[in-house]
Amino acid sequence: MFELDQILRKVTRPARYTGGEWNSIRKDWDSAEVRIALAYPDTYEIGMSNLGLMILYDILNRSDRVLAERVFAPWHDMATQMRDAGIPLFSLESRHPLTDFDIIGFSLGYELTYTNVLTMLDLAGIPIFTADRSDNVPLVIAGGSSTLNPEPMSDFIDLFVIGDGEEVVLELADSCRSWKEKQTGGREGLLRKLAEIRGIYVPQFYVVDYSRDGCFHSIKPGLAEAKAVVERRLVDELPPAVTKPVVPFVEVVHDRGAVEIQRGCTRGCRFCQASIIYRPVRQRSVPEVVSAVDALVASSGYEEISLLSLSTSDYTGIGDLVTTLSSRYKKMHLTLSLPSLRPDTFSVEMADSAGAQRKKRLTFAPEAGTERLQRIINKGISEDDLLQAVELALEKGWRSLKLYFMIGLPTETDEDVMGIIDVVRRVKQVKGAGGNRASIRVNVSTFIPKPHTPFQWVAQDSEQTLSLKHQLLRRGLRKAEASISWHDPKVSRLEGVMSRGDRRLGKVIHRAWQLGCCFDAWSDIFDHEKWVRAFDECGIDPGEYVRERSMDEPLPWAHIDTGVSIDFLRREFELALAGEETPDCRSGRCVGCGVQRWDKGYKSRYAVSDRS
Repeated sequence: MFELDQILRKVTRPARYTGGEWNSIRKDWDSAEVRIALAYPDTYEIGMSNLGLMILYDILNRSDRVLAERVFAPWHDMATQMRDAGIPLFSLESRHPLTDFDIIGFSLGYELTYTNVLTMLDLAGIPIFTADRSDNVPLVIAGGSSTLNPEPMSDFIDLFVIGDGEEVVLELADSCRSWKEKQTGGREGLLRKLAEIRGIYVPQFYVVDYSRDGCFHSIKPGLAEAKAVVERRLVDELPPAVTKPVVPFVEVVHDRGAVEIQRGCTRGCRFCQASIIYRPVRQRSVPEVVSAVDALVASSGYEEISLLSLSTSDYTGIGDLVTTLSSRYKKMHLTLSLPSLRPDTFSVEMADSAGAQRKKRLTFAPEAGTERLQRIINKGISEDDLLQAVELALEKGWRSLKLYFMIGLPTETDEDVMGIIDVVRRVKQVKGAGGNRASIRVNVSTFIPKPHTPFQWVAQDSEQTLSLKHQLLRRGLRKAEASISWHDPKVSRLEGVMSRGDRRLGKVIHRAWQLGCCFDAWSDIFDHEKWVRAFDECGIDPGEYVRERSMDEPLPWAHIDTGVSIDFLRREFELALAGEETPDCRSGRCVGCGVQRWDKGYKSRYAVSDRS
């Protein structure tokens, strides 16, 4: 593309669009039977930091029959240049237009990337709405954590992959290959066939009803192939780790290698969607992780490796793993990053053994500032644990701490907000062996009631209420000599609306995109007024989606089965209101969440009765 070479001189960070990186895979286009474009609806720097994208890229390209290439959302300057030059959106590996692919697979991990999806489809020359696509248009699919409530994006996505994608994407590709050979039934015939695969949800095969007042009432199958309940796919064992990742030419958000050591978490924090949708816990063995790190370092040259998990210190054998790797790479000065550490002395010891973040700050997430609220959210972290961890961290040489808190949690009062200030003050008073104190940065996020969690029924704090809480925190933390950052309440409100939305939001998303909304996750780009206008013009009240809901009210995501029973979620909500904690099932009895292991002869199966 001569025109592409010309326009790259006119945009920022042209290396975002050139491809050809170390370890990127360029397969023969003509010999591939199924061609898939893995699309990440954000910039290259963010998308290339997503391990899920690399896992699918690796798995699909291991198949001789499948070709998988990458594409990211072009920044504004590049999008403008492409439109002016008539260049359609293309893949990085071969620079083929997306219309040449059989499947375009979007990764949806955050609700505020939805308008980016529409931008990418439009740049590719693909009809925005599924209803407008003919048989020769690529299949547009999506997976990721946000698809556990797929309804807001159902107007634009042909099918959703619910749950772990490692196995189902290969089944999907094989079905697509078979259909291409026979070409029976057209596009609808293919979708009918794919709808029979466990974990596949085809929105157009369902009928949505609303009550007289306009509220969501029900969603039911409209065809025999459509299932009344779509079961989340799980892989029984984690696939081989990605050991030859694509190494970017430009610095990305997480500029390091990564090995997923564990998937799933049983801590049971009641606000955390990830702890629900990634159950059960699956681990790689210590030898497997060590071997993966060896191969990763050899193939990439990374000097920092992140050992990924929702709760890294809960990984069985974490002590042995860190000791082995630290000893093995002592002369190479390899840094091990241990994200998601609990604020206890064990975690500090692990971080010190790994040399992780020694040049950076140590991060802990107490989440709530009072013991009462800790019990309600089931976080299970005492203030004594936090203070002891801080003291040990100072003795080990850390000088900077980052503390994550959340405001807007259910039953939260001003006393709970002031409790955050009190905790930070006490942390600030902790002295190390030399009398030194830590510099503290506080990050305050907004609680958003997510689907499939015990708090999915509660109301989200209003913008006004959140702003008042922010004012309290700013004044108090300034006196405590701690810096603070927080999320814009307007952005948090939109995220809450999209998280618990129904299919009616499709027209709002489309109208907001028409008005120019894109890269809404970027604070300097987000345009709240355009979203307000979009809701007004579509006649939809966003407050409808962030209000409190009754336990018996129909939910737009109820037809998606995560494996965790609704009875468990109700029980956890009641325990939260009573201020009672639920123990971690890995260290005690089964809490009856509903997820159970299955034999390898029938993977991704959930028991319908007697869930335990």
